[in-house]
Amino acid sequence: MAFESLSDKLQNAFKKLRGKGKISAADLKEAMREVKLALLEADVNFKVVKNFINSVSERANGAEVMESLTPAQQVIKIVNEELIKLMGSDNQKLKISSKPPTVIMMTGLQGAGKTTTAAKLGGLLRKQGKRPLLCACDVYRPAAVKQLQVVGGQLDLPVFSIEGSRDPVDIATKALEHAKLHSNDVLIVDTAGRLHIDEELMNELKNIKEKIEPTEILLVVDSMTGQDAVNVAETFNSELEIDGVVLTKLDGDTRGGAAISVRAVTNKPIKFCGMGEKLSDLEVFHPERMASRILGMGDMLSLIEKAEQALDEKKALELEQKMRSATFTFDDFLDQMEQMKKMGPLEQLIGMIPGVNKQALQGANIDERKLLHIEAMIKSMTKGERELRDKLTPKRRERIAKGSGTTIGEVNALVKQFEQMQKMMKAMSGGKMMKQMGRLGKMGKMGKMKFPF
Repeated sequence: MAFESLSDKLQNAFKKLRGKGKISAADLKEAMREVKLALLEADVNFKVVKNFINSVSERANGAEVMESLTPAQQVIKIVNEELIKLMGSDNQKLKISSKPPTVIMMTGLQGAGKTTTAAKLGGLLRKQGKRPLLCACDVYRPAAVKQLQVVGGQLDLPVFSIEGSRDPVDIATKALEHAKLHSNDVLIVDTAGRLHIDEELMNELKNIKEKIEPTEILLVVDSMTGQDAVNVAETFNSELEIDGVVLTKLDGDTRGGAAISVRAVTNKPIKFCGMGEKLSDLEVFHPERMASRILGMGDMLSLIEKAEQALDEKKALELEQKMRSATFTFDDFLDQMEQMKKMGPLEQLIGMIPGVNKQALQGANIDERKLLHIEAMIKSMTKGERELRDKLTPKRRERIAKGSGTTIGEVNALVKQFEQMQKMMKAMSGGKMMKQMGRLGKMGKMGKMKFPF
């Protein structure tokens, strides 16, 4: 995951400070040196690191920290605030044109994920009640038009293209006319990329910009390219004057320096980030949440939003009734697994929970294939077994193991885990426990959703 190495190093630096009742200037200097090295190793721009360390040191050397009862926590608070400031303070939303359609021009180098991101953005805007039209203007890369048509089709989004045309400016102009005629209030233009920046590419993009007058120009950059992503952003911004950046592949094994540097170098906000390969894996970029993840503080708001999007409210209410009446079955167990899978990879979700010790979890070996084994075992049961009408005798367990390609030991472990969950559900169905949960549910945004577990 992005920032994992940086997060570990920053936490180690702060751990040394936490052990001290009072922090001396020497302690602070040593901690800042470790923070500086951690940021440089994460491929954060050198000038950005230098300014960041100076800002943190200046604030941390003041009476605010030196005279504090919890100096280590004060330093972490300052680092958190400065990180947020560095990445843009708050989310910058897309500009929406007062006179439809809103025209969004997607730019970037080849391989950054521009075409897929165009479709993901269309899907995200449609969920907000918009009527997007995708436009295929990459006439050079083989199958680029087909790719946009395929991903657009998967999201049930219309795609405008002109077969045989080699003129992207003409395609974009006609797509704008089409959008106006067919009441599409958003036009997303997927432009061509190159393996590297050249004059021909920039001239083409400038011509498209001049013709369609985009409301927003978004630059899609691959966060895995690190410092190169920042250089690309700087060049595109100077040539085209971009309005924002979309960082892709932030779920991969990246050092994350681009996310921290891009805003500071270009003075243009990061508006979205790609967190996976699914067409739903595009998130609005929130600097404060990203800073919280980097510092190992979790990201409960994003976790709650993922749950709200993925979980079926009707099924959540049904589960609440089952919890109250203690009638939780294997079918319900399977249903909760299906809903959890919609939220994304388990490791990503666990990383959003505040206070979770990632190092302690390293030995836990979260293997998502085990979920598939559980699914296979439950689906190998008869209807009566799943609904707990038929007792799971040793012979039945042997049949389930054979039918699911697992061992009897794995079936026994599943049954034991299920029985423990049943006991927990029974305990939670008690009035006192349910009232406590109700009080917790009223806290913050959690009051808007019902968790199905």
